[in-house]
Amino acid sequence: MNHDRLAALLQRVQGGHVSVPQAIQQLRTLPFEDLGFASVDHHRSLRQGFPEVILCEGKTPAQITAIARKLLKAGGPFLATRVTPANARSLKQLAPKAVYHEMARMVSLAESKRTRQGLILIVTAGTSDIPVAEEAKVTAEVMGSRVQTLYDVGVAGLHRLLDRQESLHQARVVVVVAGMDGVLPSVVGGLVDRPIVAVPTSQGYGANFGGLAPLLTMLNACSSGIGVVNIDNGFGAGCLAHRININGQGESPPQT
Repeated sequence: MNHDRLAALLQRVQGGHVSVPQAIQQLRTLPFEDLGFASVDHHRSLRQGFPEVILCEGKTPAQITAIARKLLKAGGPFLATRVTPANARSLKQLAPKAVYHEMARMVSLAESKRTRQGLILIVTAGTSDIPVAEEAKVTAEVMGSRVQTLYDVGVAGLHRLLDRQESLHQARVVVVVAGMDGVLPSVVGGLVDRPIVAVPTSQGYGANFGGLAPLLTMLNACSSGIGVVNIDNGFGAGCLAHRININGQGESPPQT
């Protein structure tokens, strides 16, 4: 249940087209629906502006399908993360119009009438960081933000980033994804006055410690205005960037 569907239902009750008992029947699964192994939060869209997202990792195929069926029945956009190819096929059987984003490991079903707002720029240090960046990109787009990307511009070749500074200044929010030493968010933070969401990745050699090294680097960044999410958490970065973007002050960047 989202704002539009709830408003439409209330208007139909007000107009006498739907009785109060009928409306109660339609609202019986609010605020959640108990499946035994999961409590599907149908109220989340009303509280947070976006429905519950399925983290497929750690769930059985049957559990994923059952949760997805309930969320899809409720309407609105749909998003599943950490999706295997087999789970993607099952989800697309439930929703043929859904899109499987292989690199991002996500399945999405966006609202066709939604106009994307503002501008989020997603930057990666290297090509190996792109899967996490794509998770952030798909998340922000399905939630309603306009997104552009700037990939493989890490500090080993800083001229690649400096040559594209205009893109940094046009964005309302910048998401910076980096593994290895994780220093790129601090560099970007020294170039722009935009809020920066830093995402450490597990890409790197032994002393990277599975992403712990770039995480600590980002937490210790000397540039101001940087917030850090967890290792490989592209979804969290995309969600946070979207919320900053749609609540940003001033005019939206020019549309391209």
